[in-house]
Amino acid sequence: MQKIIPALWYDKEAVEAAQWYVKLFEDSRIIHISTIPDTPSGDAEAVDFELAGVRFNAISAGPYFSLNPSISLMVACSTSEEVDRLYAELSAGGSDLMPLGEYPFSKRYAWLQDKYGLTWQLMLVENMAQHQRIRLNLLFTGNVCGRAEEAMHYYLSVFKDSSKGYVNYYQAGEAIDERAKVNYGELNIQGNQLIAMDHGFGGDFTFNEAFSLMVLCKDQEEIDYFWDKLSFVPEAEQCGMELKL
Repeated sequence: MQKIIPALWYDKEAVEAAQWYVKLFEDSRIIHISTIPDTPSGDAEAVDFELAGVRFNAISAGPYFSLNPSISLMVACSTSEEVDRLYAELSAGGSDLMPLGEYPFSKRYAWLQDKYGLTWQLMLVENMAQHQRIRLNLLFTGNVCGRAEEAMHYYLSVFKDSSKGYVNYYQAGEAIDERAKVNYGELNIQGNQLIAMDHGFGGDFTFNEAFSLMVLCKDQEEIDYFWDKLSFVPEAEQCGMELKL
């Protein structure tokens, strides 16, 4: 079972966006659509879905939080044609962050934000067997720039059966923001691959509630464990109750 599930916040477009994404990827489906009544945002529509075998959750809960490039979905592609197809679909109505082209790290790559605000990195890779099809990419910028490796080590200490993979560091003079250390870092949490990077070129966005990570727990004891480890300002947050899996 997938331990960590990416959760996306939309104003009104959660189901519409999920249905669009499912059409673009193999091994994808809508799992369940429901309405959560009487939330602070009113009745909120929620959808569980899978993209290329990775489970996601999305909710339409009002215009309170907006997706930004601090977390993106990195898609590994085996052919240039696949990169081009996904770029043509996902960029329609969206905007480029790094235009489609050849880069030192990939012969075919693009970084874009789609029409719903979700950010994607499309990359041609040489060995698909070594890459999860869709991976989360955490970009540490603003006041957390330079803390990517610190975060990686912390997550390794929190989640059992996790490992650190390849890490590449900025060389002298490569990054505009001198705090940036990690150019690219891989992390595997219980079979789920993540990427962490310091943003070496600045940015006025950072992590927010629009993109969060749901951790599925087997009992209240496990909930309490993660609450203790991951909650930064407990008095401003709400603890979950036990979920039987």
